[in-house]
Amino acid sequence: MRNISDTLLNTQKQASHIPYVKLETQNKINGVTRLDWERLYSGNEEEYFHALTIAADGSLIRARITPPSDSRKLYIQRIVNPGNDSAFGNWTYTNQYNAVIVAAASLGETVSVFWIKSDRKIQCITSSDCGATWSGAQLVDYSPTTAINGISASYKPNGDLALFFADRSTLYVKKQVNGQWQAKSAWDKTTGSLTGVSAVYNDDWHLFVTGKDPDDNFRLWSITYGDGGKLPAGSWTELQTLAEAPCDGNFSYRHAFLDKTDVFRCFYIENYSGSEAYSQPFSTHTIGNFANNLWLEPQPFNLQSQYGLAIAHDADYCWLSCANGVWRAPLTEIKLDLSSDILSLKQQTIGTESILTLELANDDAGFTSLPSPLDIGCRLNFSPGYLTENGHEVCEGQSYTLQACEYLNSDGSTKMVLYAVNGWESISRWAAKQQYRWNANSEEKSIKDILAFILARAGLRLEIVSSSDTILNSCPDFNINPGTKGDNAVKKLLSFIPDRIFIEGDIAYLVNPLPDDMPVYSYSAPQTDLIHAVLRASYRTEAPAYNHIRVEGFDSINSQPVIVNCFDYDDIANSNARFMSVEDVNISSVDEATGRAESILRKDRSACTSGYIEIHPNCAQQVYDVINISDSKAGFVNERRRIIGINTFFQPACGKYLQTLLLAKV
Repeated sequence: MRNISDTLLNTQKQASHIPYVKLETQNKINGVTRLDWERLYSGNEEEYFHALTIAADGSLIRARITPPSDSRKLYIQRIVNPGNDSAFGNWTYTNQYNAVIVAAASLGETVSVFWIKSDRKIQCITSSDCGATWSGAQLVDYSPTTAINGISASYKPNGDLALFFADRSTLYVKKQVNGQWQAKSAWDKTTGSLTGVSAVYNDDWHLFVTGKDPDDNFRLWSITYGDGGKLPAGSWTELQTLAEAPCDGNFSYRHAFLDKTDVFRCFYIENYSGSEAYSQPFSTHTIGNFANNLWLEPQPFNLQSQYGLAIAHDADYCWLSCANGVWRAPLTEIKLDLSSDILSLKQQTIGTESILTLELANDDAGFTSLPSPLDIGCRLNFSPGYLTENGHEVCEGQSYTLQACEYLNSDGSTKMVLYAVNGWESISRWAAKQQYRWNANSEEKSIKDILAFILARAGLRLEIVSSSDTILNSCPDFNINPGTKGDNAVKKLLSFIPDRIFIEGDIAYLVNPLPDDMPVYSYSAPQTDLIHAVLRASYRTEAPAYNHIRVEGFDSINSQPVIVNCFDYDDIANSNARFMSVEDVNISSVDEATGRAESILRKDRSACTSGYIEIHPNCAQQVYDVINISDSKAGFVNERRRIIGINTFFQPACGKYLQTLLLAKV
């Protein structure tokens, strides 16, 4: 159950009450602010290396290098109060040429631009007034070679700075501490040639790196360089792959740019050299912590670009820039309260899936043109509640994505119908673009970790309420082929374990239902002692689909099959055997086979609907909660049942506010 206040808890148990439902829409997708990009500038500058940062006064600081045909000249630009009318085409030549690559960083009023020249000099210019004036060029160091394909700089809050640059297959870091440059140091990783790097400071330095692995396969990696936050200073995490492509294929990755707004956001270039060649930016963002390497499925950006899109943000906007373009998107969270417009609401939840159907009054034509942020893809927050002694109180946590809207005009009355779905629809619509395989040669990811990866690709975060040992410790050889749908992959993983998931908002909650789970709430018919009343009920008993499970695996150490049978003898005696066989090469012991067989039997029994109870809504009830039911006419005294579905109906004009809990055996 979700947490609610004592006053709301007491009110929902009363026989008489005043219902209240809060409904609002937000400009979010899976809990992350949706960026609606607007292009402010389309210029004629020739594409080449470039950089972007934002000073404390909101000035947009851009830098670019011209192509080799124009001597690789370095230009900079400062745009105060950037907007639609800004002169993004006006650049200032720095009198620097033969620049190989460029980076920019800022902290407060301090802005620095770094570049590496063809003679290996690493140089910078600095401004202490938000880019209004600049120092002369200063020598920072020398790069080992001129084969530099990536450079990035990032300040930490105390004014120290780290400069990262990729020289052939080595990533170097050079730190400025208390205004003094330290000796550069190389990372401890082995790769092929590197093609790009971008860094952001957030307790430690977090980086995206593009290049090749030792086998020349193309990679997009995340990695962290420690500064004493969550990682010891000067240490590196392992490289973690976000995207990969074989060396003999047509895909490659380069020019990554990273920024931290509400989440870590990354833009990078995906190159395809096949029949319809393209070089296109893709964007992604973290699902949870950077260290977990869980990212949303990369999304294409409507642009062809060879050198990528630099990203930065201020308090109000997220900005993108390349040599000949500037974009911005508001970061402001927009909400619209629709509570007073509700004509009817129907929520239908069964297991992982949930849909929300709403009818909104439109007699005043308020929805003829959808008011922002109400639009396809927006977030709808549904919060059931009541009028309590403290006013309107609700239980938050349930949100949906708007999939469709419909105008209805009947008998002179108009209304808007909204159709929304929960996060399971995002999982169902996700499909693998490439092949994924884990644990083929070593135990690298548990079932939980693989599940978290798939959910993240669909925009969901995995949180554990309770779990089995199997999901945490089992590392099966698991494969996802290109085109495999997310729901099929998740269902296959869940078939290995007793655990289940349910989805609320942008979170998939993991639970391990056990036969001895204790009740979290009580219901009674008739109502006694302020126990929540049952208004209507049906209690059903039916035979499970299977009562004999055979699980077969293979013990590779002893080179012999593993076979285990599990029986529900009581049901077999009642209605004969119904057999199911499961084969899984990942099962290598009798204990594993027994656990799988018992899990299948238990899931099958609990999947059988054993009736329902109709109640005035319990605002905090969740799927897979165990409840107590006392019903004197049915002979129930604290009878335990598990909730497998929740249907809620609200029609304020008729005073209807009801909830149906679908039940199964514990």
